Amino acid sequence: MGIETTRTNRKGNKEFRELPKATDTTSKSKPRKSRRRQKKMSPVQMLFETCKEVFANSGTGIVPSTEDIERLRAVLDKMKPEDVGLSPEMLYFRTQEARRTPAITYLHLYESEKFSMGIFCLPPNGVIPLHNHPGMTVFSKLLFGTMHIKSYDWVVDAPNDTSANENSLEITAPAVRLAKVKVDSDFTAPCNASILYPADGGNMHCFTAVTACAVLDVLGPPYSPPDSDPDGRHCTYFREFPLTSVSVDGVSVPEEEREGHAWLQELDQPEDLEVVGALYIGPEIVDK
Repeated sequence: MGIETTRTNRKGNKEFRELPKATDTTSKSKPRKSRRRQKKMSPVQMLFETCKEVFANSGTGIVPSTEDIERLRAVLDKMKPEDVGLSPEMLYFRTQEARRTPAITYLHLYESEKFSMGIFCLPPNGVIPLHNHPGMTVFSKLLFGTMHIKSYDWVVDAPNDTSANENSLEITAPAVRLAKVKVDSDFTAPCNASILYPADGGNMHCFTAVTACAVLDVLGPPYSPPDSDPDGRHCTYFREFPLTSVSVDGVSVPEEEREGHAWLQELDQPEDLEVVGALYIGPEIVDK
């Protein structure tokens, strides 16, 4: 999902300690000790090492090779809540009766110019609104719980327009743009990681927690810093309008496909969206 978060909210532990090094007493013992060190690598460390390799040449619009995508997906598919120090009983996931829109907790694991790793912790009914991932490849692994995912891709070469027909909703600037539904389903852990790409795979998505749930996100490359170039990779939010609410010359969608399309309009970050940074307390990640 990977919504843009400010660095002041990222309270993850960035002071990494070096792993203890094994001492070899004989040359004959080296292969065995090497295998032993590999076996001791934690799942989250394995994820980190794989990300470093997969996103070594990461940049805006650059998609890793098919082989690398499948390699990273395979690592994520094996990840469990305990691998990152989480359990459904933690405070992050409790029902928040006093709030109409529950606050979401973000656990920062790692970030560089090439990729980032983090976990979104959603209590029941928590919502991450519809947003995009410009020029990014994003892996999302549902660690536990049930979540509804709705995602869209832009319809290529569809015109933008704000004109409305007589039966339409009231729509004002900025212009709307035609998008096609990619996913609109509930997912329950354990399930495979989902992947979205710069131009397809559901680059714009909305997550709604049916039950308490946690999502491990890997973004390559990550969002640009909020105070960077305005043309950088910044998070944009959208509202949806039914296809029939806007009339645009030159746009024709067959009747049987209309429910699978919608008009999307950019909007500012929703006022009721609250993402709170918290300390990651799972197994440490060592950047060697």
